[in-house]
Amino acid sequence: MLFLKKMNLNNLTLKQAKEGLKNKDFSSVELTKACLERIKATEPKLNAFVTVTEKDALEQAKIADKALSDAVELPLLGIPLAVKDNFSTKGIKTTASSKVLESYIPPFDSTVIKKIKEAGCVILGKTNMDAWAHGSSTETSDFGASKNPWNTKHLPGGSSGGSAASVAADQTIAAIGSETAGSIRQPASWCGVVGLKPTYGRVSRYGVIAMGSSLDSPGPITKTTEDSAIILEVLAGKDEMDATTSPKPVLKYSQKLKKDIKELKIGISNEYFIEGLDKEVEKNVKEAIKKLEKAGGKIENIKLFDPKYAIDVYTIIQRSEVSSNLARYDGIRYGNGRGAFADEAKRRIMFGTYALSSGYYDQYYNKAQQVRTVIINDFEKAFGKVDVIIAPTSPSLALPVGATKDAAMFGEIADVLVEPSSIAGLAGINIPVGFSNSGLPIGMQIIGPQFSEELVLSVAFEYEKITQTEQWRKLKPNL
Repeated sequence: MLFLKKMNLNNLTLKQAKEGLKNKDFSSVELTKACLERIKATEPKLNAFVTVTEKDALEQAKIADKALSDAVELPLLGIPLAVKDNFSTKGIKTTASSKVLESYIPPFDSTVIKKIKEAGCVILGKTNMDAWAHGSSTETSDFGASKNPWNTKHLPGGSSGGSAASVAADQTIAAIGSETAGSIRQPASWCGVVGLKPTYGRVSRYGVIAMGSSLDSPGPITKTTEDSAIILEVLAGKDEMDATTSPKPVLKYSQKLKKDIKELKIGISNEYFIEGLDKEVEKNVKEAIKKLEKAGGKIENIKLFDPKYAIDVYTIIQRSEVSSNLARYDGIRYGNGRGAFADEAKRRIMFGTYALSSGYYDQYYNKAQQVRTVIINDFEKAFGKVDVIIAPTSPSLALPVGATKDAAMFGEIADVLVEPSSIAGLAGINIPVGFSNSGLPIGMQIIGPQFSEELVLSVAFEYEKITQTEQWRKLKPNL
């Protein structure tokens, strides 16, 4: 296999990097240096990282090279990854992009970090995000907004905006993000990368700075579907530190991608092609669906619960859980005082406290949980007829910097098409399906039932295979 010049090793996919390291075409130190150089060159424009751990990364790479020379086999050995800054990392500052935690250094690793370390990866640093994951733009970060690599006058989405931007800009081989209502898929859509949201409970939340505890789902952001499958094999599984994790066996997802989709029933709901949907998004997604149909997929028109109702449900449940989760940050146990909370966090705390208060719990929180059950049942009914559901990921292209100003419900509206499946705890993935005339990426989501990661990954992989020679796949951000 021919590899890029060593100065451009950061452009490799995870699979290519694994093969190159195994074949000794380059070392982990060389691969890591290429990523670090790219970070240095592009960070002034992107602000994708809160913390870059250059010294530690190079030390980890040296250790990986020794293991590689000893023929040690680990799934991520020597691979540089970026990690969203809400995952606890022992000895590395973890801020959740909030000044409340601007000097906090955890004494332990989250389960996700523990797993990727055990798999041999090199951690490049911690990526920027909406503070406390409150948002869908990365503009609520207390350390400045991240920018979209395809056009730095536009936003990368959020809350995993830094992770998505870093992958799109080839600052890293892959990244780890987390989703509560769309925070992996939506920024992946806006940045033109693959974002996998696993089933709730497929990946441990232990050591993730909690936002919405009944919703939070860690997952990978990558350059290809196969890369996501490789990382999911590392992340997934039962964790004794997280009672919500599932005991279901972890599959070899990367070995189960090449499946014939003939006779696969693909559900399309007009309710997800909402009023106000960007015309270019609609066009590209419908063309992508036609390509899957031509490959043998059977299109079935279905009717789903209008996604706009998920906004109300998510707003109440998420704010209620936020008010509980952020109560620990009182400036006494750790972190700065509550005066360091920014406006968005304060709004969510007050809203959630009100929704849970005596006399209003049944009217708001309990009612929202009842409607959540209706949404779950609606999806279950749909999956009795179809295998997967396909829809646009975001109703818009990446919006300009400043779009969230005075828009208190920006996140909920931006995530309207992904919120229902997150509320239902389903598996979903965003894949790129082209670009707008202005050069901004367009994404499509594939949703499956709970614990259907193997299925959604295989459908995404099939679309990548169908379109692998198309010109738009060769495009790179001009930074």
